[in-house]
Amino acid sequence: MKQTYRSRSAFVMAWFWLAFVAFNVYDLISKYTGKASMVALAVLAVLTVVVYVVALRPATVLTEHELVGRNPLRTTRVPWAAIDDVTVSHAISVHHSGGDGGVLRLWTPMSSARERAKAQRRGMPSQRRRGRFATEPTVSRAEQAAQEALAGRTHADWVGDQIRERAEAARRRTGEQPQVQVRTAWAYDVIAAGVVALALVVAAIVVP
Repeated sequence: MKQTYRSRSAFVMAWFWLAFVAFNVYDLISKYTGKASMVALAVLAVLTVVVYVVALRPATVLTEHELVGRNPLRTTRVPWAAIDDVTVSHAISVHHSGGDGGVLRLWTPMSSARERAKAQRRGMPSQRRRGRFATEPTVSRAEQAAQEALAGRTHADWVGDQIRERAEAARRRTGEQPQVQVRTAWAYDVIAAGVVALALVVAAIVVP
């Protein structure tokens, strides 16, 4: 089963930006005024490439056979059995038996210090105030165990666990060996978008 993880807030904001750009491009083309319109189109194109690179493209994809780390400028594919370890701090780092120094740093999901502090507070027992005295709420053993398990854990920690579990399951399979080596490729979609944006910038400069 394929699972894709990305920054939801960045993803939503990026689509709002694309809607804004689409409206403005239509307006600029329908009311074309020469150089001013070309400059506006070039600025929108450059900003859209930036938004695409940092907000839309980055994703962590878990497929049946491999982990796909889609970073702003490159895409790395790591077979599950080639993953040696996973560590989570601000970002998820995947240690593997391949190129790039053997470490793939995933851009999403990331955990900020604020998010981790919030997770710590979520795992602490809460207090309720009844009347003039503070009393502890009645918490079952199952609820207490769940609170302890979630203490300090963020979405990045949870995704790191999913990657680690899939890698361990792949290594446990009898005779399982990485059939495909770790592969890294440049983001040709970003290059194409950059070429289009550059062409608009040049056009905005040369148009009288």
